[in-house]
Amino acid sequence: MKIISKNIRHLRHLKSLTQETLADNLQVPRSRISSYEEGRSAPTIEMLILISDYFKLPIDILLRNDLTKATDTSFIEVGNQRVLFPITVDNDNNNLIEVVPIKASAGYLAGYDDPEYIEHLEKIKLPFLPTGKHRAFPIKGDSMLPMKSGSYVVGRFVEDRNDIKSGKTYVLVTLNDGMVYKRVINNIELNNSLLLISDNKMYHDYSVPINEVLEIWEFTCSINTQEYDEHELKISSIINMFNDLGVELKALEKR
Repeated sequence: MKIISKNIRHLRHLKSLTQETLADNLQVPRSRISSYEEGRSAPTIEMLILISDYFKLPIDILLRNDLTKATDTSFIEVGNQRVLFPITVDNDNNNLIEVVPIKASAGYLAGYDDPEYIEHLEKIKLPFLPTGKHRAFPIKGDSMLPMKSGSYVVGRFVEDRNDIKSGKTYVLVTLNDGMVYKRVINNIELNNSLLLISDNKMYHDYSVPINEVLEIWEFTCSINTQEYDEHELKISSIINMFNDLGVELKALEKR
């Protein structure tokens, strides 16, 4: 009971919530939150579910881990797994999204697990995003057309790698290839790897061992920082047309 009382109090402080505000958000009496934090009573399983959903943390982490050792940059270590949760907020209690700058994107591999590095990233607010921990990453090159080089992909942190959905796009931080944005096929059960596919078929597919994947962020939305001109749109359409024709020709060859 001591650990859960510490954790509730700590999470509330990290989000700059009063006991009354947390109680209102959970729709429970304030006296109940006070009783939990002071260790006078233990939360019921129903209350643990409410707290877990609100702070986006699994119940077992709330019960077994001392979150007072976490920083205000949203991650804790659970065994060998790095778990993020949304606790960076503004004065209106809205979650903030860290933005990895284009010029410093190469340094993200060295700083992704450095609280000080993350803390100093610029932050934005996108209130329409679904629940979860989000971060914005710059896109380089033309491997994921029509995504324009210089755009940003906002991704939701994937805590459990088994939740990776084949065919969806993700930003991955990898040990040897750095930060990449690709369409992913989940081959973890088959051979402990992910197949990374570029939408621009001029680029070859390749596999990455799952133990070389440091972080996974599922595509939520994209932000274009530059407008497409007419020439680029035509080139993009032509490339996509030939890519589609290439797929059809390969299908005919098999026949």
